[in-house]
Amino acid sequence: MDIYKTFTIEAAHRLPNVPVGHKCARLHGHSFRIELHVSGEVGAETGWVMDFADLKAAFRPLYEQLDHHYLNEIPGLENPTSENLAIWIWQRLKPQLPLLSAVVVHETCTSGCRYSG
Repeated sequence: MDIYKTFTIEAAHRLPNVPVGHKCARLHGHSFRIELHVSGEVGAETGWVMDFADLKAAFRPLYEQLDHHYLNEIPGLENPTSENLAIWIWQRLKPQLPLLSAVVVHETCTSGCRYSG
């Protein structure tokens, strides 16, 4: 069974490694939508894979680091593409969330990425 919880962060960034003149080289912001997926067996007694409140609590420290911040200033996010953001989140959550199966980052309504470790 796969379950997920969605979070929204507001953050600014710029992409330092794009070609000269690329619009993403300029400072801009996104309302990033982040989905955290966990996979596992449904507990016979609880009827769930994981308590959504526990998933929210696990993400809280990362949310505090990301929301309303300039992503380029966060160690490990000097080139804060959606792909790198997904990997950054995965690396910090997977040790405490062994059931984490995917991190999905939507940077716009129509564009994003999915990282599965």
